[in-house]
Amino acid sequence: MNVRRQLTPAEPLMRRIESASELDTPGKALGKKVRGAITPGPFKDAVSGTWLGHAVHPMLTDVVIGSFLGATLLDVFGGDRRGRASQRLIVVGILAYPPTALTGINDWADTEIAYEDVRRTGLVHAATNALALTLYGASLGARRRGAHGAGAALGALGAATLMAGGYLGGHLTLNQGVGPDRTVFDPGPPDWTPAADGSQLPEGRPTRVVVGDTPVLLLREGELVFAIHDRCSHRGCSLSDGSVEGDEIVCACHGSRFDRRTGALKRGPATEAQPAFQVRRRDDMIEVRLLSPD
Repeated sequence: MNVRRQLTPAEPLMRRIESASELDTPGKALGKKVRGAITPGPFKDAVSGTWLGHAVHPMLTDVVIGSFLGATLLDVFGGDRRGRASQRLIVVGILAYPPTALTGINDWADTEIAYEDVRRTGLVHAATNALALTLYGASLGARRRGAHGAGAALGALGAATLMAGGYLGGHLTLNQGVGPDRTVFDPGPPDWTPAADGSQLPEGRPTRVVVGDTPVLLLREGELVFAIHDRCSHRGCSLSDGSVEGDEIVCACHGSRFDRRTGALKRGPATEAQPAFQVRRRDDMIEVRLLSPD
């Protein structure tokens, strides 16, 4: 018997977008330019949200969406007689758009290089939001010329376009995983668990082992062994492929730095610390258990 899963209403469209290989050429070129322009350092940390503890982009989208939709809702339910409140809200949305787009394209560029579906969906998301901005800009122009009916109609089209862009943004985050901490669902074993034969650990070189279902980076320095989660919280790269610089593990993918002892975040673009582990030896066996954040 053939059993087919019932698709959600938007799923066929999302599958078409995710399989649109013609978007790869412009997407790869744009991603490369963004990564070349926003390099690791204080500015990238700022737009990534390293200082905040999670990505900045979702917070800024609330300002853009709230302002634009607020203007349209005033059109529907009635605002001041001259429509100035709607105009001011549109201006707020337009001013908030550039930093929102900047933080979003930064997050996208760090991910698209490895994931085709993210590359394609992100391009359509950006284009849809740009169209919404254009419609609201035209709406503002019409309102200032006194064409309030045309301004309201353009705003309504902008609102519909904005909702489509918001759906795509939600798909990027909630379905394709752009932004969430990549360690949140498997922080590691809370009880002492065998991890590796200590006699086989190389000196001074990060080594990846799997403890239960959790990838763990082990680093031996003399008699000391350090252990942190091996999957980078930023975009999921293996930290054991990176390097050791002083007391820090440096991710090979995007340059995030974590304390080898506590997993503390030292430099972005990551926004979350790595889960760290207590380590003990039992004969030659290295055992680990999750270290409390406190």
